[in-house]
Amino acid sequence: MRRVVAAAVLSLFCAGFAYAADEAVVVLPAKNGNVTFPHKQHKDMPEMKCTNCHETDKGGKIADLGKDWAHKTCKGCHTEKGKGPAKCNECHKK
Repeated sequence: MRRVVAAAVLSLFCAGFAYAADEAVVVLPAKNGNVTFPHKQHKDMPEMKCTNCHETDKGGKIADLGKDWAHKTCKGCHTEKGKGPAKCNECHKK
């Protein structure tokens, strides 16, 4: 049952993400508290490319979006660059 609910939530999230891609802020639902992602801020950074996260340079779906992907990609970049939140409670807000 949990897998069905998780699949439904992920499907709704992906549909919502596609709609909200050009919005200033995207809220990513997570069990430990939602993560507020400032999409426009990241999109406007000169060193960021759409393909840092998305499959193509036109944006769109993120194939492996999930906890493991986000921790590796988002937290990894923040740690490497020394900018942005990298601790649990800095991203996850209840």
